[in-house]
Amino acid sequence: MTDRPDRAPEPEDAAPEALSARIDTEAPEERPEEREEPEDEFALEREVVQRVRAAVEAEDRETLLAEVEELHAADLADLLEQLGHDDRAAAVRLLGGDLDPDVFSELEDDVRDDVLEAMEPENLAAAAKELDADDVVYLVADLEDDQRDAVLDALDPVDRTAVEQALEYPEYTAGRLMRRELVAAPPFWTVGQMIDHLRSRDDLPDEFTDIILVDPALKPVDLVPLSRVMGAGRDRKLQDLARDDMRVLKAETSQEDVAYAFNQYHMMSAPVVDEDGRLVGVISIDDAMEALDEEAEEDLKLLAGVGDESLSDKVTEIVKARFPWLAVNLLTAILASLVIGMFDTTIEAIVALAILMPIVASMGGNAGTQTLTVAVRAIATRDLTAANMWRIVGRETLVGLLNGVAFAILIGVITLLWFGDPMLGGVLAAAMIVNLLVAGLAGILIPIALDKVGADPALASGTFVTTVTDVVGFFVFLGLAGAVLL
Repeated sequence: MTDRPDRAPEPEDAAPEALSARIDTEAPEERPEEREEPEDEFALEREVVQRVRAAVEAEDRETLLAEVEELHAADLADLLEQLGHDDRAAAVRLLGGDLDPDVFSELEDDVRDDVLEAMEPENLAAAAKELDADDVVYLVADLEDDQRDAVLDALDPVDRTAVEQALEYPEYTAGRLMRRELVAAPPFWTVGQMIDHLRSRDDLPDEFTDIILVDPALKPVDLVPLSRVMGAGRDRKLQDLARDDMRVLKAETSQEDVAYAFNQYHMMSAPVVDEDGRLVGVISIDDAMEALDEEAEEDLKLLAGVGDESLSDKVTEIVKARFPWLAVNLLTAILASLVIGMFDTTIEAIVALAILMPIVASMGGNAGTQTLTVAVRAIATRDLTAANMWRIVGRETLVGLLNGVAFAILIGVITLLWFGDPMLGGVLAAAMIVNLLVAGLAGILIPIALDKVGADPALASGTFVTTVTDVVGFFVFLGLAGAVLL
């Protein structure tokens, strides 16, 4: 605990309300025309990246240190991610032991691997000693055995034990996310006892928002917000200040469920327990939001079929990751072409069909993707459940039908003006209605079906939906054309 810095005393008659009023009312006025809004207030300036790159190429360590010493760890991580592979390695070697250890928790996985590979073992071990146990777990999880042993050997026995125990939990679980640095107390303690205890300890977490109340078996029974402790009298018991809605997470709880719980119940922290219900750690809001961001990013990438890819990946890695999904798309495209081939004589007789076919496929694909995106996100946030599934399916069906009718009228008129053939316009309009209706159904039913069989709804949904809309669109349009126009 640190004391507050000295400051000039306030006048005795300056009540807190008056001080708040001064803060609110005495801010200097700023004219709208004089306010300058930066393009991106928190973006890393391009000139900084250019100067760092120049310093790295010149092997100018002093200039490099001067450029990065004031950067926040997150900004330093962005800087390293913007450098190329060789420049990144050279920058890490130049910085040596002066590289901010907090940067490791901010880096993309692939960039972190590059940084770790470029670091000297003694610098890596020294950096690990400066990190919290949960950050060390994140750091060493993917290290080679010799590197991991070097890092663990540099830790003090207590931290090493905490890291080794955390590594025993499966990846992407609460046991990996949690912090072992926490504040716990028995429910019968008073506020005064709690404050005195906090002031007497020199091993408190750097940041915490709640005090965990535990029973004699170290099982969490309540959470007390630190703000309530600071606002209560010294004689108040902690159990009288506890929250009404504490939620306990098991160490084996998936990272996805942790993120959902924090987002759903607006939690600031949550105790983590082992299989016997004993307190083993705590997860804070920043850890949970990082997990939530990772899950959302994963779904977005899976929808696009790019997998676990980042801007720092090498060309060969990106090609290997994208090739399988492009191969699947090739197969589905061949399937759509086979459908078209079934109507080759119809297309030869009416050349206008070849001009209009892409319209049907494109509209169906886009409509299906719109529904698919909403459905995948709703499943991920648990908003789409068995209780409301059929209502949502019915809604998306009606949306597809109404959009189909609206665009059918529009494209029918355009086709009539373009080709002067009302029958051709009617065929295209009918195909548009059917395909947008099918697109709405496919966009909602395919992710639901994947979720029911235990697959990630984002995985391959886009490919399946596009295939359905292409095949149905071509079949209906060309089939109707052959039946009506020939």
